Amino acid sequence: MTTKITDMRTAISAHVHDGDCVVIEGFTACICFAAAHEIIRQGRRELTLCRMTPDLVYDQMIAAGCARKLVCSHLDNPGVGSLHCVRRAVECGVPRALELEEYSHFGMVGRYMAGAVRLPFCLVRSYRGTGQLKVKPRIKFVPNPYDGVASEFTHVDSVAMVPPPNPDVAILHAQRADAAGNTQMWGLLGAQKEVAFAAERVIVVVEEIVDSAVIRSDPNRAMVPGLVVDALVQQPYAVHPSYAQGYYDRDNQFYLQWDAISRDEDATRVWLREWVYGVDDWEDYLAKMESEQPDIWERLAPEEALAQSVNCGAYALA
Repeated sequence: MTTKITDMRTAISAHVHDGDCVVIEGFTACICFAAAHEIIRQGRRELTLCRMTPDLVYDQMIAAGCARKLVCSHLDNPGVGSLHCVRRAVECGVPRALELEEYSHFGMVGRYMAGAVRLPFCLVRSYRGTGQLKVKPRIKFVPNPYDGVASEFTHVDSVAMVPPPNPDVAILHAQRADAAGNTQMWGLLGAQKEVAFAAERVIVVVEEIVDSAVIRSDPNRAMVPGLVVDALVQQPYAVHPSYAQGYYDRDNQFYLQWDAISRDEDATRVWLREWVYGVDDWEDYLAKMESEQPDIWERLAPEEALAQSVNCGAYALA
């Protein structure tokens, strides 16, 4: 078995380049802040950042000047308010001008689906009758070739199309994988599986690396096969302040604190200097955080809720 294991610094250096289209997915859960911070430390520039909900992870990358364009479906600090660094970049060009390309949530999912199967577009019915077309020029309509023949539920004269992203690199986080990159996820999956197949290069970051027998024992959780994974990084707590289902909870205190920090450009720069540029890697980040909050993982520890075991069956090979 060929191992895909490497460290975060090497993975980012090898697979994330200036000018790339980068996707760091994970819908609320499993947002890989550790990878984003390493991209910032390595000084990547002119990136197109693609993600359904930019969250704090892209607010920080945009504050650091990494991006020239943001492609997304919804902008906010979840449950708190605005993404102030994104707003400064769009409205004031600080620290640099930022181009926006927006879709609906399902529009973004449809784009990833098309990218995953290498189709030129995905059909999305939900754009009909909305005002979004006035501000989203890449959404096009195609005539329904079955109009008059289809059922009453599909009897429409045209359907919207959205283009695939096919990013240069996708960075995904999961609970576990084997050394070959066969990756298991559970909980709120978002569109991570589709993004993995849509991207040209894939970096997977996991809480733990396990024996292949563990992956084979529960095959339906293996969402991303090793054949599409280019680099595998083991980094516990890599998604803080997001969460990894079953490992640690979302740090809502941090999301509230970021709202106050990010409202001020100078305060944001101070935070980046201290917490990103001022540490060598994610291990240093964790050590610094744990020194200030010794009980953090105790505070964020989830209660146990075990999934029921199933019999996958053992069958003789033909």
